[in-house]
Amino acid sequence: MVCIVMGARKLGVNPDNIATPVAASLGDLITLSILALVSDFFYGRRDSRFLMPVVCLGLMALTPLWLLVAKQSPPVVKVLKFGWVPIVLAMVVSSFGGLILSKTISKEQYGGMAIFTPIICGVGGNLVAIQTSRISTYLHIWSTPGVLPSGMQKFWPNPCSTFCTSETNSMSTRVLLFMVVPGHLIFFYVISLLEGPSVPDSGTFVVLYLLAGLLQVTILLYLAEVLVRVTWHHSLDPDSHCIPYLTGLGDLLGTGLLALCFLVDRLLRGTLGPDGVPELTPGPP
Repeated sequence: MVCIVMGARKLGVNPDNIATPVAASLGDLITLSILALVSDFFYGRRDSRFLMPVVCLGLMALTPLWLLVAKQSPPVVKVLKFGWVPIVLAMVVSSFGGLILSKTISKEQYGGMAIFTPIICGVGGNLVAIQTSRISTYLHIWSTPGVLPSGMQKFWPNPCSTFCTSETNSMSTRVLLFMVVPGHLIFFYVISLLEGPSVPDSGTFVVLYLLAGLLQVTILLYLAEVLVRVTWHHSLDPDSHCIPYLTGLGDLLGTGLLALCFLVDRLLRGTLGPDGVPELTPGPP
């Protein structure tokens, strides 16, 4: 990430537009890769009684060393003291999305949930992270922590001022919102080519999926404006405190809205199974 930010600066590109989505994407990719490798390693040695406890104790014993290393940087000390709350709470919020996924992924009528969940959550999380970083950079340039500039004193701004004005942050909000439908259509086409039969092919589902993506990103972009103002008013860094909350909420909204898309699509097409919702049957001629 340091290399990406420095490279973007040398090329004259705003790092907020590059580093934030790359960080989110690389975070998911690297985490899943390491998790798969470590899981495979320990699963192959599951008969060993002492390996797992020894590894856990070793990692816990190294924690004080990492704290001492991190304390050598004064800006990091503040993150060590106050940066844990948003991360932990974001994990809690995101875990509810995981519960929704675990309840639906094994059901036949929700076939495709596992394929589309990373897409809708990733798109929403990346876009709102970009907007949060842009607003935070704007405040760092034009104001000081604890003081909101003119025109941003309201914690709950009018939605029109968030999406429909000529102000810089509003223009970037519109640009990000306009990217939702083309981006999802591209991903949908690629997934349909790769996965084939496991992807719902009805036009109703496509429309519902696009509406869900638009609603998710619209809510997230508005909440980004609200949370950045609140955290800045309390002299907190929006990058450290807002992005975890918003990405966690993006996972919850994305998973919930996607499950709703599958449910409504099956209801409209009359093919939902008997587990909880009766099948729609045609009336008499």
